[in-house]
Amino acid sequence: MHLDLPLIWAALIALAVLFYVMLDGFDLGVGILFPLARASGDRDTMMAAIAPYWDGNETWLVLGGGGLFAAFPGAYAILMPALYLPVMVMLLALILRGVAFEFRLQGRARGKTLWSFAFGFGSLVATLAQGLILGGFIQGVQVKAGAFAGGGLDWATPYSALVAVGLAAGYALLGAGWLMVKTRDDLHGDARRWTMGAAALVAILLAAVSLATLLIHQEVAARWGIAGGAVNLSRLGRLAPIPLLGAIGLGAVVLGLRRGSHLWPFIGALIVFLSGYLGLAASFFPNIVPYQLTFRAAANADNALGLLLIGVGTMLPLILGYTAFVYWVFRGKVADGGAYH
Repeated sequence: MHLDLPLIWAALIALAVLFYVMLDGFDLGVGILFPLARASGDRDTMMAAIAPYWDGNETWLVLGGGGLFAAFPGAYAILMPALYLPVMVMLLALILRGVAFEFRLQGRARGKTLWSFAFGFGSLVATLAQGLILGGFIQGVQVKAGAFAGGGLDWATPYSALVAVGLAAGYALLGAGWLMVKTRDDLHGDARRWTMGAAALVAILLAAVSLATLLIHQEVAARWGIAGGAVNLSRLGRLAPIPLLGAIGLGAVVLGLRRGSHLWPFIGALIVFLSGYLGLAASFFPNIVPYQLTFRAAANADNALGLLLIGVGTMLPLILGYTAFVYWVFRGKVADGGAYH
């Protein structure tokens, strides 16, 4: 049986990015919310709520980025020069965040204020950088003769800034929802209020980003059946379940908050992100470099993809198993001092 290796690798990278956004999104969101905590003890508990997971969550970023480099070198060679600056800012911010996490946890008490600031700052900057990368990606890049032909700051537009702010609100919603799952007492009440505020921001910014995307990027509008002032009801109807899924996710957040659920606001936030991700797939597939290059045109040779697939086929079950094991072992609430119950 002949395997469609480019399609398999496109699916693997897409799943790796989705897992990264959902999983590292909530611990970045906790970092974004860090300055809102009322006391140092609350910040200790917030860190304990993500301590077993955050470094493992970033494995998916390595898999996505490494997979793009190895499986689709044509796309990597175009996208990296186009988005080099926000990618480097993101990586440096993630490094700062990781250092701050360890130093705040293990360092002297008098340095906690500095490292608390560094952790929150690194989380916010990494998130905004990811939003700028996403905005620059949606805008598309200039390609000529198979190479990047634009400028190093093409991504720096008001549209990308809007996407970045929207992503920060989305991560804050994930982080607040996660804290509702993992915390109790006063901090749980704070997380509930943060979830309500973040959900309202996400609803507003998601609508603003969606509208701006359709108005500014005609290629995307055409995919959704809106082009030249005319509406293709058949095409729009086929894709309508995707934004409906996002509305269901926001509804699950609100309903969960009203009913006092500890879990459903987080699940609803995940559904919102899944909806947004499916919307991106509907807008670009099969392009891997909007609106210039398909994943098949950018793919490596089949023999290389097959060899790489053997390695990923070996490692991916281990990563999934380790991830499931960690989330299961540390599935309880976090008490003061970081113990799990």
